[in-house]
Amino acid sequence: MKILKFVLIGFVSLIAIALISALFMKKEYAVVKEITINKPKAVVFDYVKHLKNQDNYSVWNMKDPNMEKKFTGTDGMIGAISSWKSTNDEVGVGDQEIIGITEGEKIDMELRFHVPMESKDHAFISTTALNDSTTQVKWGFDGKLPYPMNLMFLTMDMEGMLGEQLQTGLENLKKILEK
Repeated sequence: MKILKFVLIGFVSLIAIALISALFMKKEYAVVKEITINKPKAVVFDYVKHLKNQDNYSVWNMKDPNMEKKFTGTDGMIGAISSWKSTNDEVGVGDQEIIGITEGEKIDMELRFHVPMESKDHAFISTTALNDSTTQVKWGFDGKLPYPMNLMFLTMDMEGMLGEQLQTGLENLKKILEK
């Protein structure tokens, strides 16, 4: 009985330490990757502003070719929404909405994940002309993990996890646009 009590006190103490630690841990993340594409900025921007085109370069869209997809609104315009439903846990269920456009410069999107975990994040794609025929593209994600979910930052490397997938997506985009 004393051993059980000792184990129980130890377990409760570990949980308490973790929860107290989470109060002081970061709750936000931001990951941005970039690539240079040998095409004029107008060509690149016109391609990336359309949500349907992400099917051609986004790693997540390629993970489940059988996922259910639905588009509402006018693609490439504020209010356009791309929804998906997949049985693949890496893809899950969610939607993405264009919430802002600075024409020729930046597209802001809100990502709403429903399965496997509820969350709302921000994403953007921006284009910057390096010269008349070369464009720098940045693709970024940022979001929050509320307390006590922010404890997951102890085991999750958002930069490594998201960064690798963003970079692969940008490399896919470069191949498509430079054909």
